[in-house]
Amino acid sequence: MGELAERKVFKVFNQDFIVDERYTVTKELGQGAYGIVCAATNSQTGEGVAIKKITNVFSKKILAKRALREIKLLQHFRGHRNITCLYDMDIPRPDNFNETYLYEAELMECDLAAIIRSGQPLTDAHFQSFIYQILCGLKYIHSANVLHRDLKPGNLLVNADCELKIADFGLARGFSQDPEENAGYMTEYVATRWYRAPEIMLSFQSYTKAIDVWSVGCILAELLGGRPFFKGRDYVDQLNQILHYLGTPNEETLSRIGSPRAQEYVRNLPYMPKIPFQRLFPQANPDALDLLDRMLAFDPSSRISVEDALEHRYLHIWHDASDEPACPKIFDFAFEVVDDVQEMRKMILDEVMRFRHHVRHHPTQTPTTNMAVPIPENPNQWSHEDPRPQEAGAFVGNDLEHELQAGSDMMRR
Repeated sequence: MGELAERKVFKVFNQDFIVDERYTVTKELGQGAYGIVCAATNSQTGEGVAIKKITNVFSKKILAKRALREIKLLQHFRGHRNITCLYDMDIPRPDNFNETYLYEAELMECDLAAIIRSGQPLTDAHFQSFIYQILCGLKYIHSANVLHRDLKPGNLLVNADCELKIADFGLARGFSQDPEENAGYMTEYVATRWYRAPEIMLSFQSYTKAIDVWSVGCILAELLGGRPFFKGRDYVDQLNQILHYLGTPNEETLSRIGSPRAQEYVRNLPYMPKIPFQRLFPQANPDALDLLDRMLAFDPSSRISVEDALEHRYLHIWHDASDEPACPKIFDFAFEVVDDVQEMRKMILDEVMRFRHHVRHHPTQTPTTNMAVPIPENPNQWSHEDPRPQEAGAFVGNDLEHELQAGSDMMRR
């Protein structure tokens, strides 16, 4: 098979998985709507890597755009220790291809969702380490004027040394300091429901980096409680749960709700006081609860920033401003204007070929955290119960539910 020269074929989740001949697939790690992941070992060096096969790239325009976006962003953020690092990329059959392989430089045994749901004991020190590493990665991402928009435990990779890396940039978008430029950037494909900031559902006039901070707050609450905190059955129930715990927003915040139907709905609810987090998590570190309170502020303008969160006393053991870099270059989202699938196919092929030629022989080294985290005994085929991001695009009955899912028309693109 000349077209597969210098490559080997394995069966992973009953699919052909084509890898560089230096690698041997050792374990199936996971599968989802957008691809499959396995562990592999380099036969020359003995090093382990994770290989992600993005499937059906060109079956839909939005999937092609997502794949192109992730490939570009992973290259841009390559080298930060808390962001998944590309080691290599490959398109084994470049003629009319429909799949792409991404090689990640370090093998992360599982994701944070698998650890939380395994019931393995975690300490407050683990919580501090995880949240600190998320914030370090998020500072780097935000400093490039990028919003991740889909932070959740399933997108946070963890290894046995307690190292954490942010993954899955397929839903990321650009951010501008000008609110007018941000107003048209929301789509129904943003953020898994349980980690989705209220200003997105309620169609605030613009959005900020605070939407990612909200997601980190949801993750901290999940670590403290061992289960998702705002676990709405649908979008109306999601909003109800947020209001139940955080209380009725003040008048200034209510007036900023862009959806008239949603604003009317919230105003007609009986007044609800905020439930103190100390009552919900009585065993938690008080400093963790203070940070949680600041992250889960209903009003995004009152939410703590990533920079201030890194300086919060809960993370003082870890905080080192000299070791929390910003990204040196703003990410260019100009490619987003391309809507032709064949043009995106060419752009993806060019990206992969250029990366293989220039960067594949320069793997990035990352320091260890000198901690350990219990890894579930059987992390294979990680099963996550959180709703998929694409569920946000499905109509679910009443008009309010539909508005909360998609936001107002002006927030969609």
